Amino acid sequence: MGPAAPPTQAPALTYRNGPLLTAVQVSTIFWGGAWQQAESAQAQQLNAFFDYVLTSSLIDQLAEYSVPGQTIGYGSRVGTLTLTSPEPAQPVSDGDIQQLLRDQMAAGALPAAGPLSLYFVYLPPGVTVSAFGSSSCASFCGYHDQMDGQVYYAVMPHPDCAGCVGGLDSLAALTSTSSHELCEAITDPVPGQGWYDDSNGEIGDICAWQVRQLGQYTVQLEWSNQQGACV
Repeated sequence: MGPAAPPTQAPALTYRNGPLLTAVQVSTIFWGGAWQQAESAQAQQLNAFFDYVLTSSLIDQLAEYSVPGQTIGYGSRVGTLTLTSPEPAQPVSDGDIQQLLRDQMAAGALPAAGPLSLYFVYLPPGVTVSAFGSSSCASFCGYHDQMDGQVYYAVMPHPDCAGCVGGLDSLAALTSTSSHELCEAITDPVPGQGWYDDSNGEIGDICAWQVRQLGQYTVQLEWSNQQGACV
């Protein structure tokens, strides 16, 4: 998720025959000692956000992207981990994050990966993420991807710059970006192989930084093919 840009042409997501996360199972990973100290309350709030949003109307609206044999419905948060050692490097690379996930799954600290698993990795303030030849804040505020054939994950740098705060407070910026990556990971877990638009990207890219309140949380609007709008 990066800065908002107007669609270059009328958006239309098309299905590319890949997997969908029909009943997503989210595990949160808070990497860095700050999550046990200054950011501990925010970590708890983010877990509460997932507990709420995974059975909310945000998931209901994704049902239009169900396909035969893959019906999108509610998910659940199945685990959380706060990891204080080792501290993330500065900058931390996407490869470092992938290795962290492998190590923690092998150690039994995280639930084993299944076809519906999605690991959300949150970085502490002051740590830049380097991925895809670019870096957080400069080019993106979060992203999702897959590794090792069928391990789905999302990476959430802390919103340390104006471009990733979007005029919101820190928690609202994180829940907005998290909802963006969550909806994209559900509908397009292998980027470009689920629901995708070659000109405008994924379901959240089309509506970047258009937000609304859902319960007590700030979430991003997502593109609806049926309504032809961000909803």
